[in-house]
Amino acid sequence: MNDASPFVARLVQAAKVYGPLTALDGVDLMLRRGELLALLGPNGAGKSTSIGLLLGLIRPDTGQAELFGQDPQRIEARRRIGVMLQSANLPPALRVGELLRLTASYYPAPRTLAESAELAGIGDLLKRLYGKLSGGQQRRVQFALALCGRPELLFLDEPTVGMDIDARRKLWATMRELVADGCSVVLTTHYLEEAEALAQRVVVLGQGRVLSEGSVDDLRARVGLSRIRCRSDLDPAAVAQWPQVASTSQVDGHLQIATAQAEAVVRRLLDADPALGELEVQRAGLAEAFTELTRDTSLQEAA
Repeated sequence: MNDASPFVARLVQAAKVYGPLTALDGVDLMLRRGELLALLGPNGAGKSTSIGLLLGLIRPDTGQAELFGQDPQRIEARRRIGVMLQSANLPPALRVGELLRLTASYYPAPRTLAESAELAGIGDLLKRLYGKLSGGQQRRVQFALALCGRPELLFLDEPTVGMDIDARRKLWATMRELVADGCSVVLTTHYLEEAEALAQRVVVLGQGRVLSEGSVDDLRARVGLSRIRCRSDLDPAAVAQWPQVASTSQVDGHLQIATAQAEAVVRRLLDADPALGELEVQRAGLAEAFTELTRDTSLQEAA
């Protein structure tokens, strides 16, 4: 692999074992240039281990990890990436502008302070002490630090946790802008609507293996689910036990049902609740597809 390759990072049959726990079991994962890849999975699925291998923080027991065709621990490769992990231990007594200048100094061709601040929406925070910021504000600063080196590849691990709606949408817009400019992004998130809105490709992990890979539409088509939404007094937990139902939830006073047999479920709903109203049937979203794809692994873990 070289710079002419369409791939900027990859795992090839990567395996990692910690004592009796198999964190990764022969995973193949490839990231293309200018692509936003969402890496999804329940807790313990292998997401953090996969990212750790690509960052060179850990080594695979077997298989390969490559970053720009090189060993991920080589400084030449690492200078081309930006990283935003779930937590960051940054000096609380430094001002935001000082943190940005310090971090940018480690890169050969960093963005200007003003450009990084604008992209992350933190122009009003530059003179503030990092330790005095709210959790959401600190996440925005961490995002600015990740992109200040003008990376070709960004690793964003749960980037919008703690952010309000406006800050989240600003970050989404910046991510789209960076990808449009040719930057690649690996995104892990528990907000499935975030992955649905942003990802060009989704990889779902479970118990250290790849369960599914493709576009959001590919994943929806694979599970063949529909979403039923209605206003009903039926107990969601009871409806979840119906044989045709994949999952249920109660959202804004409406019963939501994921099913591969929408017609049969609608008939049963009408029989069970004559007062049922506001009935809608739509193609299921990524959240329902994710639940169905990881159902077997969740049952195995519970067992």
